Amino acid sequence: MKSSVKNALLLLVLSLVWGSSFILMKRGMIDKETGDAIFSSNQVGSMRMLFASTVLLPIGIRSLKMITSFKIGVSLAVVSLAGSFIPAFLFTFAETGISSGYAGMLNSTTPIFTLIIGVLLFRQKLIQNQILGVLIGTIGIIVLVNGVSVIDTSGTYLHVLAIILATLCYALSTNTMRYNLSHLPPLKVTSVAFVFAFLPALFLFLFFDTPKTIIENEHASQALIYILILAILGTALSLILFNYVISKTSALYGSSVTYLIPIVAVLIGFLDGEVISWLQIAAMFIILIGVYVANRMKHKVPSIGK
Repeated sequence: MKSSVKNALLLLVLSLVWGSSFILMKRGMIDKETGDAIFSSNQVGSMRMLFASTVLLPIGIRSLKMITSFKIGVSLAVVSLAGSFIPAFLFTFAETGISSGYAGMLNSTTPIFTLIIGVLLFRQKLIQNQILGVLIGTIGIIVLVNGVSVIDTSGTYLHVLAIILATLCYALSTNTMRYNLSHLPPLKVTSVAFVFAFLPALFLFLFFDTPKTIIENEHASQALIYILILAILGTALSLILFNYVISKTSALYGSSVTYLIPIVAVLIGFLDGEVISWLQIAAMFIILIGVYVANRMKHKVPSIGK
């Protein structure tokens, strides 16, 4: 299979998995039938990281020897914190105030921030199409953020800001992976990154009294199934695939998975009874147009560590 087709298929798979992760977070916190709260946003975030890191811990411990320099160690820490740990808590908090479909839409800002951080921190050359794409995407972000007061009346700008911050974290992690770690095996990079996350996740799992909720809440067993799927499939395994795509292509190409994530998230949210406004849909398409324009002209990606 040609590498370009293979990478495109992997992005499609990732969009389906990550597009469904928003509703999985919601189901981990709230029982669909009764509307009763099950786990808090912090509890879901800690379990997501703890379960994912536990799955990859055996590989990660054996792969620690790949840390042969201070730069690699710091880069792995950035991928761990910015690529998974911090966003896990920001997204679950955001979904206490906004719909999963809207969260998926806001996630489409990732490629714009990936491009900006690539230019500012990693000296990526910016071409004309990318500048235009950033401007279009920024307009879409402004429209989308202002849409929260129209539909998601239970949410605040703080919930929107949480996702914007999470996408900034993703952008930093994606560029770090591409420019500093692309010469290392994606499985080992992901596994070691989760080794860094294991102890903090375990501490927060206990700190937020998660075991007590598991024992006492009658809906906890059902919610745990959703969280396990989110952690193992939507976090651990998906990040391995994502890091593989990044290592073979570019940071901007990899972040383009958010072309399809909002569509998947919105469709699943709609089927689950969520309401999406035309303003939000229009804003999403503006952002996607911006990302498309930024990616339209193929430009040479520097070969790093090859």
